Amino acid sequence: MKATSLRDIPTALAPIDTVVLGLAAARRDWRAEHQRHAAAGTARFPSRVALAFMLEHLEAALFPQRLGHFEGPTEDVFVRLRLEQALGLLAAEIERELRYWEAETGDGFESDHGDTIVRLFAAALPEVRRLIDSDVAAAFQGDPAARSVDEILICYPCAVAVMYHRLAHQLFELGAPLVARVISEIANGRTGIDIHPGATIGPSFFIDHGTGVVIGETAIIGARVRLYQHVTLGARRLPPEDGYSVRERFARHPIVEDDVVIYAGATILGRVTIGRGATVGGNVWVTEDVPAGALVMQPPALRFPAGSAPPLFPET
Repeated sequence: MKATSLRDIPTALAPIDTVVLGLAAARRDWRAEHQRHAAAGTARFPSRVALAFMLEHLEAALFPQRLGHFEGPTEDVFVRLRLEQALGLLAAEIERELRYWEAETGDGFESDHGDTIVRLFAAALPEVRRLIDSDVAAAFQGDPAARSVDEILICYPCAVAVMYHRLAHQLFELGAPLVARVISEIANGRTGIDIHPGATIGPSFFIDHGTGVVIGETAIIGARVRLYQHVTLGARRLPPEDGYSVRERFARHPIVEDDVVIYAGATILGRVTIGRGATVGGNVWVTEDVPAGALVMQPPALRFPAGSAPPLFPET
């Protein structure tokens, strides 16, 4: 069947000029409402496509054999080339972000500000690699289905999500929050795991299965913590009478101390502390502190003999 193009559709059914004018009006209204200007011809926003390419080069530089598919005797040369490509792309996107913030705030940056961010980010990569190694090792130790640490790194969504978070967190801390957020959303699109780049996460972090996990901006997670799928470390919605604005920046997500396990479907909200070594069971709603070593779980399900129907309103 021949594909239909816009030229084949009668003008009365496809008033393109009318649509173009309507979109122009919508843009003008939005810019007027938000006090924005058109800035025609300038690309001021970081590119998701460019950052995705940057991440591919960076993965290859961090793990040349397993993720970079390197074969040959000069591994360091390969790493240098992929790193140069990654940092070149990153520098361009950070420069876009800085120009964006200059337009938004009216403040200027020093001419070498972007280069400084990239240089400090590059200097942190060896330590980031070690943190990722600890996460992969924790996943291998925690999941008997895994056959090797290589399988974890190559196949497991948690490895991708946490690796990208480690990279995005460095950029967030160095002053490129928009680039960092784009990286976190690339990870979210690939894995279904949503970790804000502002979250602080200790070593040996393992998300088992992972789909649906949400970790908020001001969450703090200690060492050797394990989460399961559909866990939320979120913020409570505070009523306006409490005096908070939705735009205020304050610590509003949980603190999870070392050696905590949080099972599937648990929701932990607000600046509460889950004490060291505690266990939070599945589908639990937590809005208060949990002591160290404690177990939080739902009451056991009601059981009835086989063949008997449960009463509509069981006696308590």
